[in-house]
Parts: sequence; C-alpha cells; structure tokens
Amino acid sequence: MWRTIAVHRFSLTLTLTRGIFILTYHTGNLVKISELEGKVIGLYFSANWYPPCRNFNQLLVDVYEQLKSNGSNFEIVFVSSDEGLDAFNNYRQTMPWLSVPFSDLETKKSLNRKFEVEGIPCLIILQPEDNKDGTATFYDGVEMIYRYGVDAFPFTKDKFEQLQREEKMRHERQTLANLLTNPGRDYILDHSITRKVPVESLVGKTIGLYFSGQWCVPCVKFTPKLISIYRRIKQTLEEKGGEDFEIVFVSNDRDQTSFDSYFGTMPWLALPFEDPNIKTLAKYFDVQGIPCLIIIGPDGKTVTKQGRYLINLYQENAYPFTDAKVELIEKELDEAAKSLPRSELHEGHRHELTLVSEGTGGGPFICCDCDEQGSGWAYQCLECGYEVHTKCVRAVAPGSVEGR
Repeated sequence: MWRTIAVHRFSLTLTLTRGIFILTYHTGNLVKISELEGKVIGLYFSANWYPPCRNFNQLLVDVYEQLKSNGSNFEIVFVSSDEGLDAFNNYRQTMPWLSVPFSDLETKKSLNRKFEVEGIPCLIILQPEDNKDGTATFYDGVEMIYRYGVDAFPFTKDKFEQLQREEKMRHERQTLANLLTNPGRDYILDHSITRKVPVESLVGKTIGLYFSGQWCVPCVKFTPKLISIYRRIKQTLEEKGGEDFEIVFVSNDRDQTSFDSYFGTMPWLALPFEDPNIKTLAKYFDVQGIPCLIIIGPDGKTVTKQGRYLINLYQENAYPFTDAKVELIEKELDEAAKSLPRSELHEGHRHELTLVSEGTGGGPFICCDCDEQGSGWAYQCLECGYEVHTKCVRAVAPGSVEGR
C-alpha cells in the first residue's frame, strides 16, 4: 500500500509498508517516520557517480556526526540520484543517516519536483515549525555547510544571516596575525622545514595562501607553474626594490610524508602539517576546491580569492593582483588588440580564426594550443569553437592550409 504523509507541517512523500512509515539506515534498520517529528531535517540530494557529491559528502558526514554527538535534534534523509542499486548501496555505506529506499522511485521524483532540485549536491533544510507556505525552508544547505559547518545549526535563514554579519566583521578586522597564528604558534615553516619564520616578519608584504595537496592532479600540474611565476615576481621586485611577495602553503595532504615530499618541491613557506588553522582558513575563505590561491594585501586584508585564475591569465604581470592592476592589464590588451589582424590562419588548425573579445562573442576559455586559461581577446574558429591566445597564433600563408 502506498500513501503520502505530512511531517512537521511539510509534505514529505514516503513509502507505507505493512502499515509502517519507514526510512532505512545503511545498516538495514527500519525507522518510523513519526520518529522524525520535532527534528531539523536535511533532505540530501546526491549521487555516487558525481565527484562534487562525494567531496561534499565527506564534509557532511563530519558535521552530522559532530551534531549527533552534541545531542542536536538533526537528521538527514538521503534522496539518491544513483543509476543502479549497487551504486546506491555502496554510496549509502558511507552515510550514517537515513535514506529513501532506492526502489521508491515515485518518492524521489516527487521530492525533486517539490523542491525544484536543479543540481547536486543539494541539501534542503526543513524546520519543525515550517509553515504550510514553506517560508522556513532553507535551500542553500550545501553553501551553509561549506562556509560554517556545525556553527550553522539549526540551519535557519536567520542563523545564516547572523553568521554572514559576523563573517563580514571578521573580514573587516582581518590581519595577517589572526589568519596565520594561534595561541600555541606564532611562526610558519620555511621550505627546509627546519627553520621557523615569525609571522610578524611577513607583515607589510603581499601574501598568497596556497591551498593544495600532492594527491590532487590539478594541484601537481599548477604548482610548477606557480613556482616559476613566484620566482619571476620575486626577481622583479628585488630589481626594483619595491614591495615583497611571499606564498604560504596551506596543506591538504593526507599524511606527514606526503606533506614533506610536496612541500620539499616548493621555494616558499608553509603552515605546519595538520595545523588547526588549516581547516579554519579553508572555512573562512570558503575554499571548495583546490588548487586555490588567496591573495592577502600588505594591509592584511583580502585582495582576491581568484589568485590562481589571475596567474593562469596574466602570469607574473598579475602582481599585486589588485582590481586596479587587472583593469590596467585589460586596457593594455585592448590597446594591443587594435594592431592585430581581424582574422588569422594558424598552423595548428585548418579553419580561419577570427579575433574576438568578451564583447564580441569571446569570453573565458582554455587555449587549444598551450592549454592555459584565457580571457578577453582571442582567435576563435567560428565553425568549431577552436580558440587560442593571440600570443599563441603561428600565422601561415593561406595556401599552406589547403587540403589539411
């Protein structure tokens, strides 16, 4: 027999089997729906096949277990988007909470429709006192968990707004010292790991906080590029006798050996492995993926969270990563583009390429010649979308591409 039931004044469609409304833990135990009454409920839309879901799932498990150990009236219900029972079961084994049975396709469809779920992972927070109009329902549970963790409980809109106000105040009071030190440590490590560098010696410098890990393939690919650009920036600043620049490695490595090996390739500084500031910084800057380069100005305030993007686009010219510098670079590129041919034949492509900008059909891209990020002016194939930096074009005579 199949029915629907209203729980906490919100409509939640569930399975009625032998007269008992149930959900299942991964252990196979059955739970009556009535046991959820009075609790804050997170409807967790996720799937094993999607990497961002698996990444978020690890964080959500940690938050859930902390809240349960504190006696919080919180429960999660997994609503699967997996394509097969084996995938569902394997994924569910990583979850200490409830789930809608995989076979209950109608319930899963109904919940997706009701809450207009457009992407995963998605965490919808339902309150015990939710009104019939759903005004207490909170749709940004994933963002809230990423940014605030257990501090966000009970995951209401008022709590979210309060945390945002507190976060804004912390950013306004931000200094290099309160970012990088704690009561038990006022230093960071140099690349030899043996020498301790006082954090106060970095005050007045432009600092890059580099969130990275040796296990991460994009990190391992980006790090050599960052090392090269770091050295060029340092050399230029030494020649000019201007501001100083430093990078601090914020490790996401999984063990001390990996940290030692990875940091050993870097010419800059680092927080000690598993230092408590690492998790604090990741949450504070809302770091949801690595590699990530956060730029801190000489005044100790955040300049940009897009350091990696700016390095990829403008290399050492991006320093000091300010809006004013980026605006200057873009103006220079616009001026230089005036002397470029409107179209070009490139030896790496068979079709004619057209000069485009963000305002004429271009935009952020990955150069098909050098695999670097690009933005602004580029040569683009209007037939197939092939796109290259203006500096990567290797012009050829028109007749030389015939028949390719």
